[in-house]
Amino acid sequence: MSDWLLWQLADSAFPTGGFAHSGGSEAAWQHGELRGRADLASFLEASLGQLGRASLPFVGAAHRGPDRLVALDRLCDAFTSNHVANRASRLQGRALFATAERIFPGGSLQRLREPSLPPPCGHLAPVFGAVMGSLGLDGRATGRMFFFQHLRGLLAGAVRLGIVGPMEAQSLQHRMAPLAEEVLARCEGLSVDDIAQTSPLLDIWQGAQDRLYSRLFQS
Repeated sequence: MSDWLLWQLADSAFPTGGFAHSGGSEAAWQHGELRGRADLASFLEASLGQLGRASLPFVGAAHRGPDRLVALDRLCDAFTSNHVANRASRLQGRALFATAERIFPGGSLQRLREPSLPPPCGHLAPVFGAVMGSLGLDGRATGRMFFFQHLRGLLAGAVRLGIVGPMEAQSLQHRMAPLAEEVLARCEGLSVDDIAQTSPLLDIWQGAQDRLYSRLFQS
């Protein structure tokens, strides 16, 4: 059953709204920083590195201790000072929480429904860890799926923007898998005391999303 659950959660048909966010790649593309496969590969490498240091510690901490979800959510809110990234994280985290509640009723998520536990902001990283832990996924599978969905989302956005085609995007996803595994192995032991922004330019591009004249994505 764990494989079936993992496949369902990783499926792009699982309705959490992640397809509406480009992770800053749309703003970078419109400003001429993403011009093709080589630039996109560099962007992906930087984004995976930042994911490991800025988000994975929240995922791991919430997975290990879902009773800390409220405190972790508040810390994530304070850490995510970029207003566009903060808004996107809230939207995706709340969508995941609400979707999981409707699709998986009953005991597995009951603990997270207690009055003292629903996250006040609903940021994606801590909500993701708490929900996956409550559904019975182990820590390594949770981390891998978090990285997979992030990478898949960036590449899907690149295809919609016309930076690369679908085949090229799949080739890049295959090429980036060892790097994602390496970053995961390096960062999965970090605590929330170790969180850091490692790629300030990515933060700048995402913050510029609201100032674009026209856009396909929310962030």
